[in-house]
Amino acid sequence: MNPFSVFLLLLIIVPVVEIYFLIQVGTAIGAFPTVVLILATAVLGAYLFRMQGLATVQRIQAILSRGEIPAIEMIEGAMLLVSGALLLTPGFVTDVVGFICLIPSLRRKFAEFVLESQFISQTSFQAKDPFQQTGRRGDSLDDNIIEGEFKREDEPSSTKND
Repeated sequence: MNPFSVFLLLLIIVPVVEIYFLIQVGTAIGAFPTVVLILATAVLGAYLFRMQGLATVQRIQAILSRGEIPAIEMIEGAMLLVSGALLLTPGFVTDVVGFICLIPSLRRKFAEFVLESQFISQTSFQAKDPFQQTGRRGDSLDDNIIEGEFKREDEPSSTKND
């Protein structure tokens, strides 16, 4: 299944599930407490998102100052962005997933899993020559480079106005 189909399926299923749970909770506790609960989870989620985001930015800055690549922290930052979007979306299912993404130990384990799996190409981070160009099949394009010098002939020479 291609990514577009998965996204389209989620775009249809998630709102239906959210509406179902909102109706169930609304009939159980009432409409006004349901709205208050949704607003409270959004405010709490925004506060936790801010705190976790600032801590992640500080860790990224510390790692960069040591001259290392903050790969895990960058994935954690992306997860924090997803969790922030989920927590600001009204609904209980997205709030649960958003709060799960805010748990630091789960976030780190997921980031390590992503780095160890084939989701991200390890060779893209391990370039031997930073200026090496590669073709579509990984072939080097060095045989297409012609070295030389040039001089523009169409440039006006410096003339003196008398």
